[in-house]
Amino acid sequence: MFNRELSWLSFDRRVLELAEDESIPLLERVRFLSIASSNLDEFFEIRVAGIMQQEESASHPATREFLTEVLAKARALVDAEQACWKNQLLPALAAQGIIFKSREQLNEVDRAELSPRFDSDVFSALTPLAIDPSHPFPVLTNKGLYLLVLLRDPADGEIRRAVVPVPRVLPRVLTVGQGSAQAYTLLSHVIQLFIHRLFPGLELQGSWAFRITRNSDLYVDEEEAGNLLEAIEEEIRNLRKGAPVRLEIEADVPEGEMRWLLQSIGLSADNAFRVAGPVNLLRLGSLIDLIPRPDLLYPTFVPALPPECVDPAKLYARIAQQDLLLHHPYESFTPVVDFIRQAAKDESVVAIKLTLYRTSGDSPVVEALKEAARNGKQVTALVELRARFDELNNIEWARQLEEAGAHVVYGLAGLKTHCKACLVIRQEKGGLRRYAHLGTGNYNPRTARVYTDFSLFTADSEVTADVGLLFNVLTGNLSRPKFKHLLVAPFDLARRIVELIDAEASAAKAGRKATIFAKVNSMVDPDVIAALYRASAAGVKIELVVRGVCCLQPGVAGRSENIRVRTFLGRFLEHSRLFRFENHGGDPVILMGSADWMPRNFLRRVECVFPLRNKALRRRVEAEVIATYMERLGDAKELQADGSTVACAPNGRLAPCAQDAFLGLARRLVPEDVSEPKKKAPGRSARRPR
Repeated sequence: MFNRELSWLSFDRRVLELAEDESIPLLERVRFLSIASSNLDEFFEIRVAGIMQQEESASHPATREFLTEVLAKARALVDAEQACWKNQLLPALAAQGIIFKSREQLNEVDRAELSPRFDSDVFSALTPLAIDPSHPFPVLTNKGLYLLVLLRDPADGEIRRAVVPVPRVLPRVLTVGQGSAQAYTLLSHVIQLFIHRLFPGLELQGSWAFRITRNSDLYVDEEEAGNLLEAIEEEIRNLRKGAPVRLEIEADVPEGEMRWLLQSIGLSADNAFRVAGPVNLLRLGSLIDLIPRPDLLYPTFVPALPPECVDPAKLYARIAQQDLLLHHPYESFTPVVDFIRQAAKDESVVAIKLTLYRTSGDSPVVEALKEAARNGKQVTALVELRARFDELNNIEWARQLEEAGAHVVYGLAGLKTHCKACLVIRQEKGGLRRYAHLGTGNYNPRTARVYTDFSLFTADSEVTADVGLLFNVLTGNLSRPKFKHLLVAPFDLARRIVELIDAEASAAKAGRKATIFAKVNSMVDPDVIAALYRASAAGVKIELVVRGVCCLQPGVAGRSENIRVRTFLGRFLEHSRLFRFENHGGDPVILMGSADWMPRNFLRRVECVFPLRNKALRRRVEAEVIATYMERLGDAKELQADGSTVACAPNGRLAPCAQDAFLGLARRLVPEDVSEPKKKAPGRSARRPR
């Protein structure tokens, strides 16, 4: 198996390749560069932090050697990111008349303009922190930007040091100049130009931007925590004091100053990164909002609103007739919000239950749940307080929902609630009827515009009964549930996935057609990988689409020669999980859900994988989704046996791309009053089984 950490870094490198790809619109390349930088931040906060903890505990003798290898590869990636910015993006921006100036390039005219702006807009927000016997080294926040300032007292020649935090509330990219002479620069550059004004009477010897990355994994003992919400709040406050795992600092810092800084924060020199450019490339993403050049972005896209979903008042009647499937972001997320909003005001609805892992800051989903509670409906919200980097948001949503009268629970001890499910119970003529939404992505309208995911709406009595049992498990802590159609972790998901894989191996051995298609974000679980190796050896043709980490090694004779692994990266983040098993040559089994094939998803999370029982929907997924991933390879790369990836199409993104094909399908369904008022309304041929 490939190593998980090294596979993660390979994924980050593929994201960076999007920033290097000249066939992609220029400002989108800047965005991909900022994403690559953000991904690497998380890698250090979680994965490198974990390796360093192993080293400290001496739990594995080879940890130091492995950590050295990881840091070397991460350093090469940082260098590649900076080279992309300096050698590719900066010249390309300049060719478009978009000038980005370093501190050295800010001339006297620029300085004359920036000087009064610094005094009026920046100076008062700065707080110099002296470092001396009476002022110990301060606690620096995770990923905060700081300036290390070296000073000299002319009275006695004494060298002094200070740290100046760069306020997060100020914009990190500033404009300078007017009209055709307008340029852009970093806030840190402007502060460095005038930082001497913070230290009157002292001589400035130098200043260097730096930031520290800290261990950001939450450690909460749920058995000991009397109140989980309060315990997580306390742990989040402690994260600012988490162990440092990386120092990034401007490359021209003197060696002595860097050693002093490393000693002050308690970090090894191996974890120090000299950066020959912007210290935090993530902040360059703000350029996109500052530059009014839509021609340098992807063309505007309005998600399709299928005809069946145009009238929210008829949505439940439509679901009662037949299951409905949406493919986001190509098809609108609005029907998901409408599903909850309609339930909130529908007098026939008696109860709403929903899992909330991540959502947007102005969530219409949460507002609809609050309205439903105020309307007297029984509202149960499963809020996951440990959703990484969204803990504080979810704590706030939990409190607001409780204040509105909803019943808020936090799931099962020791398990993250990661499944995406909503259950609505209506009082109808024949009695109570359940309606469910099951998804592969979060209830977040914002990310639903940039993440690829699926939404299934169903009133199937057997499936919705399973969804009802799922919520009873989450709220009632049932230990041994028996699901008929859903595959639910940590109860039976891993076992049933392995059984499905092994069944294909048995079919192949018996001479029957046997194939597997699986699309996941990460492929890590050793038991599933071993099952796939067995199936490959038995002759099963296996197609895997893995966006990120993949520990499975394809193309090895006698073990995995029948396995092909491809990764698709493009405009939208490939987030959906989709599985197809040939099923002994009968009707194929097609599953979707929230779970990647990783131990954490199988053992430490509540996950839900659901079947497509409607034949028309299965045919649609096979013909439009799976076939597209198999045939449109312009945005695909194939994983090799040595861990490298190669483009599936010789001319790369100039070849037909899968995401472009999905956009084309969706455009045929956009109602004329949504985004294309001058075009003829789509005819009957544009309708598809949903």
